[in-house]
Amino acid sequence: MHQQLETGRDPSSAACGLIPAPNRVRVMGIVNVTPDSFSDGGVYFHPSAAIRHGYRLMEEGADILDIGGESTRPGSTPVEPEEEWARLCPVLQELCGQAHFPVSVDTYHADTAAKAIEAGAAVINDIWGGQKEPDLLRVVAEAGCGYVWMHNREAPAEDPFEALMRETEQGIERCLEAGVAPDKLWIDPGIGFGKTYEHNLTILKRLKTYCGFPYPVLLGVSRKRFIGLTLGVDVDERLEGSLAVAAAGVLAGVRALRVHDVRATVRLCRMIEAIQHAD
Repeated sequence: MHQQLETGRDPSSAACGLIPAPNRVRVMGIVNVTPDSFSDGGVYFHPSAAIRHGYRLMEEGADILDIGGESTRPGSTPVEPEEEWARLCPVLQELCGQAHFPVSVDTYHADTAAKAIEAGAAVINDIWGGQKEPDLLRVVAEAGCGYVWMHNREAPAEDPFEALMRETEQGIERCLEAGVAPDKLWIDPGIGFGKTYEHNLTILKRLKTYCGFPYPVLLGVSRKRFIGLTLGVDVDERLEGSLAVAAAGVLAGVRALRVHDVRATVRLCRMIEAIQHAD
């Protein structure tokens, strides 16, 4: 409990999902219930380990947990929805049972999303933005839950930022046409997905323009490969690079950060906000 007070976690988001705040950047803590995640190598694959990790991230100040049952690292093997749900179910049953622990589920499968929502998930975080399973948008719309639309593509575009802006606008239109509530919709530029190293840096440089969309932006850059390539470090040495990119994101106007290192990121956000709102 001391850590919650120290980092200043905002209790207003409890049980309500991912809610934008005018003067506060939300922090989404990552819980990978996978045997092959790029960042933790399956350390939290066992349900009990994942649950303990979820509790720890909330104590460190996370506003919401993002729980995934399928690795999205380059070269990872797709997981069938049945296996994905078998991994997620015991973790969600425990963490969603805590009223003050809002939970997001990282999935692009409509069936998994429906089960997760029934189990208590408040947000669906879809790395394919409804492209893999368009029925997922209907599931989200009917449930009235939060939805993170992420930009992704099979191959990099020649004009990365222009493609990002155009395809994000198209994605927003598809979400609204499917009935996703405008006040529950978030967008994510999808750093590291369908983009080259140079594309990632270009998009981050122009992130303020992307934040001009009338929907809150979630940024996920924690420990990603482009940071390792820039700094010449392995995945377990990317904290400083992750924090630098997170800071750039906050200054550009993102409203939430999806991260592994919650305590450090929360402190970074609160410090920047203190400076921004000083007299």
